[in-house]
Amino acid sequence: MWISKALTALFPAMCLGCGRAGTPLCDGCAERTSRPHTIDISGLRVHSAGRYAGTLRRAILAYKRGRRDVGDVLAQLVVAGCTDFVPAGAIVVPVPTVASRRRRRGFDQSARLARACGEAFDLAVLLALQPIAHDTQRGRDRATRLRARGRFRCVAPGLVAGMHVVLVDDVVTTGATLRDCAATLVACGARVDHAIVIAYA
Repeated sequence: MWISKALTALFPAMCLGCGRAGTPLCDGCAERTSRPHTIDISGLRVHSAGRYAGTLRRAILAYKRGRRDVGDVLAQLVVAGCTDFVPAGAIVVPVPTVASRRRRRGFDQSARLARACGEAFDLAVLLALQPIAHDTQRGRDRATRLRARGRFRCVAPGLVAGMHVVLVDDVVTTGATLRDCAATLVACGARVDHAIVIAYA
């Protein structure tokens, strides 16, 4: 912890949008970056803070490389934009990150975002999904991504049965991962028709 504080003091955060020192994303750039948007993917309403481009893309990539301070700001953008989107009484379930990436980053970015959403909306967060396959969607072409099925299992079927679940992930591209997770949870008796992401590509 003290090493992290010392590094922050020596190398203060700079805004990923304009380069201003002292914050990973200043208020002005955050306001310009945030463009809340909802898309429909096979009946799943997916809400995002904006498009995966420009400053928002740089911020997400920095978060994926381990910048927790950037993740905190991104969570604020997401929460501010989906106040009226999250169903009352729902439970929040993050799309899990494969173990190799969790070890490399030191955290699961979707789980951190899910906890921020749960805290903001006073909802329970449940780590109900685990990846079955060890590969990821990264680097695959669109057709291969869309064919991906059965990559997750539910480890808490009794807790999701009969519940309204909101999925949380960082970026949505084809929507294949969200659909796969939703299908897994629905098979356990959950209702899944909402998802929250930082950005859509």
